[in-house]
Amino acid sequence: MSDLKVAADGIAVAATLDAKGLSCPMPLLRTKKEIGKIASGEVLQIDGTDPGSRNDLPGWCSRAGHEYLGEKEQSGYISFFVKKG
Repeated sequence: MSDLKVAADGIAVAATLDAKGLSCPMPLLRTKKEIGKIASGEVLQIDGTDPGSRNDLPGWCSRAGHEYLGEKEQSGYISFFVKKG
């Protein structure tokens, strides 16, 4: 559905959410909770293993007014980066 957006190197992260091992919809629900803990303009890193997050997170960001900065493939998981709106 959406093209893969690769995050830039050196993103300053304010907080990291460990969502590894969680399946849909838990990574998104946890992200919604965690994004409330950081200030507007700060970046939340979500580390997860659910491939559905590749569609869920960018879609949610556009609806919720946050900026989806992209993802990075790690060893055994994916890191997603969301800038709070």
